[in-house]
Amino acid sequence: MKTIALQLMRKKLAEQYAVYGLWVTLESPGITEIAVHCGLDWVIVDAEHGHMDWHNIVEHIRAAVRSNTVVLVRISNVDEGIIKRVLDIGADGIVVPHIESAAAWKKALSYARYPPAGIRGIGAERATKWGSDFAQHVKDADEHLLMIPIIESVTGGDNIDEIIAVKGTEIVFFGPADYSASAGYAGEWEGKGIAEAIDGVKNKIVAAGKHCGVMAKSKDDLKHRYRQGFRMLSIGADAGLLLKTIKSFF
Repeated sequence: MKTIALQLMRKKLAEQYAVYGLWVTLESPGITEIAVHCGLDWVIVDAEHGHMDWHNIVEHIRAAVRSNTVVLVRISNVDEGIIKRVLDIGADGIVVPHIESAAAWKKALSYARYPPAGIRGIGAERATKWGSDFAQHVKDADEHLLMIPIIESVTGGDNIDEIIAVKGTEIVFFGPADYSASAGYAGEWEGKGIAEAIDGVKNKIVAAGKHCGVMAKSKDDLKHRYRQGFRMLSIGADAGLLLKTIKSFF
């Protein structure tokens, strides 16, 4: 866990600066190295979709180890074993998909926190310097670990007040495509009325003193999202950006 990187990211957000990042879906750790080289504030390694395995994930974490780029891992579901393992291999935090209730969010947080706040077990892995630094790691995890829920359904949006009231909630990310699908617009980024719905939910989150994140579709959309009040901004996903660049030549 890179405490300085996490502190810098939180400081920027507290001062209402945007923090920019990349969604990583491809196996090569070179992608994360490029993100670090470009000075991005964060990357999210996507372990929900695609075919990355644990070796791929830890290599992405290693690629940013001597940097101020926060490495988060999006897991597939709220699972004690998965959350424990992601944190054991040294991720700076976890992005939890499809949160629809305070109960689900509390469960995810409990799996990520050491007792008495949670039920996370202590492992002799990368995070604890292979068991040589238990005490410092527990202290750092208690103070700095970053957990982010993704709201990607109408139900999640409807329950946002109870979700953001959960202690430890700092940033809420949105998944517009899945949010649209849950409203009957599968295959659309923001179906009819979804942009307005997400904007309304975002306003509640910001009013509660929390921060919001979303993926931008273009440079213009990135500016639009910032004007809307989103501060954790993704410039896109690695594969999608590569695809756009290649197509732009023809």
